[in-house]
Amino acid sequence: MKQSTKLQQLPTQFFAALAQKVSAAIAEGRDIINLGQGNPDRPTPPHIIKALQSAAEDPISHKYPPFQGVQELREAAANFYKREYNVDIDPTTEVAILGGAKVGLVELPMAILNPGDYMLLPDPGYPDYLSGAVLADVHFDTMPLVDKNEFLPDYDALSDEVKNRAKLMYLNYPNNPTGGTANLAFFEETVQFAKDHDIAIVHDFAYGALGFDGERPVSFLQAEGAKDVGIEFYTLSKTYNMAGWRVGFAVGNADIIAAINLIQDHLFCSLFPAVQHAAVAALDGDQACVEEQRAIYESRRNVLIEEAHRIGWNVEAPKGSFFAWLKVPDGYTSEEFADLLLEKANVAVAAGNGFGEFGEGYVRVGLLVNEERMKEAIGRIERLGIFKTESISVK
Repeated sequence: MKQSTKLQQLPTQFFAALAQKVSAAIAEGRDIINLGQGNPDRPTPPHIIKALQSAAEDPISHKYPPFQGVQELREAAANFYKREYNVDIDPTTEVAILGGAKVGLVELPMAILNPGDYMLLPDPGYPDYLSGAVLADVHFDTMPLVDKNEFLPDYDALSDEVKNRAKLMYLNYPNNPTGGTANLAFFEETVQFAKDHDIAIVHDFAYGALGFDGERPVSFLQAEGAKDVGIEFYTLSKTYNMAGWRVGFAVGNADIIAAINLIQDHLFCSLFPAVQHAAVAALDGDQACVEEQRAIYESRRNVLIEEAHRIGWNVEAPKGSFFAWLKVPDGYTSEEFADLLLEKANVAVAAGNGFGEFGEGYVRVGLLVNEERMKEAIGRIERLGIFKTESISVK
């Protein structure tokens, strides 16, 4: 039986293709240092696991959960935003519980756009944003994220046609894949831009806990008027090492949240209640584990950048997320360089062109191995003889 036309129109799943390449290399018996993944390498904190175990033993968890999530988790999400960002959230009307933020990001265009509408997407950006556009039968324009603008979109550079036809825009800071960050002034500019052009804003805050050099990432909802125009997605995957648990939430504009809840009423029956109660323990519990995790990623980032500079690889340190966005050497495309590293150095990275046209010329490196393994990866790359031997001074 043939796949539907809709499935055939979906973009190639970039991460699945990358995983297949790495798996094939490992199957050959090679010791691959995988820096191409976005999968947290450390375990979920013990107090969250214990909360899951306790909730799983309660027979009430074995029943269907409320369609829109248990009230305790909705309240925990609201309390989290008040505590962390001083943002007031109504747990009844301004929270949607998600089976991971990806679910919401992909389903949202189907919930608030009509076939033929336009949305704005960052380039480079998370590849699954494109999946939502295809499934909703909508068109999209892209906003280049380039180094000279600190990987922020330049709204003034967009044509009037693009600005006026867009009905939805996605942003993501700290950014995947660039590691760029946004400040409150940028989000305030975004709110005004959205009001001027009647555009709904979605901020993907997946890496909200991961800012470096003493800079705390800013929530889009901290900007005045943000809830008038948009929402923010938050996932527990990165903050609490809960990627496999598939739990997150959206908060913000009540009309958009209602649309998400309605489409999910037809697609899902919420999440296993024990997972939801474990999420409550994560959001309401001791946050020392979050700072510990952030410090580990910053330490790994520092090792990566220092080692890269040591071998003559002129790269910039990311300001947030658990990714580094590294320029490829002259004479290589992103894919050629990524393939070379995998085949000759047994180091896997993600080719930048997989994230969009403006990802060409870069590779994405995950800060998801320990310092010694990171040093070994750069040492293997050094032995390829691509970079100049003289080191680069760290700014």
